[in-house]
Amino acid sequence: MTSSVTAMFILLFLVGWFEGMGWPPSGRILVHWYSVSERGGRTAVWNVAHNVGGALMAPLASGGIAFAAVYMSGMASYHGAFIIPAIAGIVVALVAFWLIRDTPESVGLPPIEEYRNDYPNEDHKLYETELSTKQILFKYVLNNKWVWVIAVANIFVYFVRYGVENWAPAYLTEARHISLGASSWSYFLYEIAGIPGTIFAGWVSDKIFKGRRGPAGFVFMLGVTAFTIVYWQATSMFWINLSLVMIGFLIYGPVMLIGLQALDLVPKKAAGTAAGLTGLFGYLFGSVMANAFMGMIVDHFGWATGFLTIVFAALFAAVLFATTWKVRGQQVTK
Repeated sequence: MTSSVTAMFILLFLVGWFEGMGWPPSGRILVHWYSVSERGGRTAVWNVAHNVGGALMAPLASGGIAFAAVYMSGMASYHGAFIIPAIAGIVVALVAFWLIRDTPESVGLPPIEEYRNDYPNEDHKLYETELSTKQILFKYVLNNKWVWVIAVANIFVYFVRYGVENWAPAYLTEARHISLGASSWSYFLYEIAGIPGTIFAGWVSDKIFKGRRGPAGFVFMLGVTAFTIVYWQATSMFWINLSLVMIGFLIYGPVMLIGLQALDLVPKKAAGTAAGLTGLFGYLFGSVMANAFMGMIVDHFGWATGFLTIVFAALFAAVLFATTWKVRGQQVTK
C-alpha cells in the first residue's frame, strides 16, 4: 500500500525479522516432543516447508491477483499478490497458537525421553532445569565448540544451496544456451527433489546412524560434490536435469541436519538460541556470499571458477560434518 522506497525497505526488513523467528521456536518444540532417535525423521518432515512453501507461493500470489481483479474494485490487481499470502500467514499463525503446546510436561505428560525410554546419554539423565539467558548464551551455546563447527558448516552448505539454486537459470541460459522456459523446469525439479531428499536424510540419521547427524551430512555433501561436477560438465538436458535433481535431493538434507544438530547439541531449554545462531550464519554469510560473491567470481573469472568454488565449499562442509561423526544428542551438554 506504499510507494515509498524507504517504507518498503523498512517493511521488508521487518518481514524478514519476524520471519526469522519461525525456526528457533519450532526447533525448541521439536526437541521437547520428539526424542533423539526419532527426531531426524520428524524434523525432516517439518523442514520440507522450505520446498512446499516455495512451491505454494506462485499459485497463492497468482490466485490473489485474480481475486483482487474480480472482487477488489478501486485497488490494483497486483495488490492481491501480497494480501492473499498475508491472510494465509495469519490463518497459519492462529492454527499454530490453537494447536501447539510448549512441552509434554506443560499438559501433564511425562518427558518424551521417559515416555519412549529413549535417553540421549548413557546415564539416562535429562537436562531440563530452567536456564538464565546468560547460561544459555555463554555456557551452552557460545562456549559449545560443536555449535560453532556446525554454524560454520552452515555457511558452506548455504553457499552451495543458493549458489546452485540462484545461478542455475543464468548458467543454463548463458553457458549452455538453454531457453529460459526449459531452464525453469530444471529449477522446478531441483526444488521438488528436496522434499524426498530431506525426509530420507532424517531417516538415515535416525535409523542407520542412530541419532548421529554428522555421518549423514558427510555422505550427503559428498554426493552434492559429485553431482555438482556432473552438472558443471553436462551438455545434454538429461544429465543437466538428472544432476540438478540429485543436487536438490541431497542438499536439503544437510540444511535440515545442521538445524537438527543445533537442537541436539544443547539442553532443550537452549535449543531455540542454538538454532537461531546456526541459521544466522547460514543466511547472513552463506546466502549473501552465494548471491554477491558468486556473481563477482563468475563476472571476473568465469563459470569454471564459480563451479570450482561451489565444489570446494561442498567438500569443506563435508569435512566439518565429519568432525562431528561420533557426536550424538545431548551427550555433549554435560
